[in-house]
Amino acid sequence: MLLDLDLLSLQPALRLRKETSGAVWVFDPIRKKEVSLSPEEHVRQLLLQHLLQGKNYPPGRIRVEIGIVVNTLQKRCDVVVYDAALQPWLLIECKSPKVALKQETFEQAARYNLQLRAPYMAISNGLHTYCCALNFEKQDFQYLDALPAYGE
Repeated sequence: MLLDLDLLSLQPALRLRKETSGAVWVFDPIRKKEVSLSPEEHVRQLLLQHLLQGKNYPPGRIRVEIGIVVNTLQKRCDVVVYDAALQPWLLIECKSPKVALKQETFEQAARYNLQLRAPYMAISNGLHTYCCALNFEKQDFQYLDALPAYGE
């Protein structure tokens, strides 16, 4: 089920800096530093604003670019939200708006989540966002119509 997120309405919340060379930087409120504004980073920053402003997720429970090992390869999860017990709770994989969300995108996020075992998983390219609740015991999932409220 496609989520109805108006991420572009959060654009004014982004703290951007443009260099004379044309490079654009954005202040990441989680990493507390400026990062280069690639298309994927733009989606990540808009989603972070949605989590912080729209859903009131606690910033201290959000991490960006968490390193994990998948099949002996070093990978990075775009966004991981932790619960009150500091266990992974929501994994979000971000793509550029130019990248269509296909089965491969879901599979990539699912591979990352095999290690984390977060009960919620989402993928977004800024234009389309999908979220599902995972039941590891039943090896089942259910699409949601919104990102979960924190602590749900």
